[in-house]
Amino acid sequence: MKATRLAIPEVVLIEPRVFGDDRGFFFESFNHQHFEEAIDRPVTFVQDNHSRSCKGVLRGLHYQIKSPQGKLVRVVSGEVLDVAVDLRRSSPTFGKWVSALLNAENKHQLWVPEGFAHGFVVLSESADFLYKTTSYYAPEHERCLMWSDADIGVDWMLERLGGKAPQLSGKDQIGKLLCEAEVYA
Repeated sequence: MKATRLAIPEVVLIEPRVFGDDRGFFFESFNHQHFEEAIDRPVTFVQDNHSRSCKGVLRGLHYQIKSPQGKLVRVVSGEVLDVAVDLRRSSPTFGKWVSALLNAENKHQLWVPEGFAHGFVVLSESADFLYKTTSYYAPEHERCLMWSDADIGVDWMLERLGGKAPQLSGKDQIGKLLCEAEVYA
């Protein structure tokens, strides 16, 4: 596999080595040893999640203020723009974001470590999104950063939605601006 550190170096794009022919393909979707070497730290995953969303659904930007979750995310059908925002106040990239296109064709994965808000928007007709987490879901600690905060300025590629506004859950509609959000030290 190939591992590429993005503009925020703790966020890593993972490109698996895919073996394919006219019968189909094979790739190793996760190898603990290779993954830890790629991100240069030990990690233990405790939960796997799967979500399916329709075109235009935007989920995020979510994080847990206590029991923060590192996430290894990938798409097995469809395409999403996946986004990570650095919420570590002591970081030189605090408030900055990075993104990657994840889809069934490229089979890329994104490592979003603890200390980041995470979200995605579905750009295809639908998408199946899989992710591993390093901490269990703790709804009492879940927080939401406003997806459209101008101070962060995420380019969600909304032009790919044909001019339609993204579909948001109730909690995502009332996310906090960065200037008022709880963040990490």
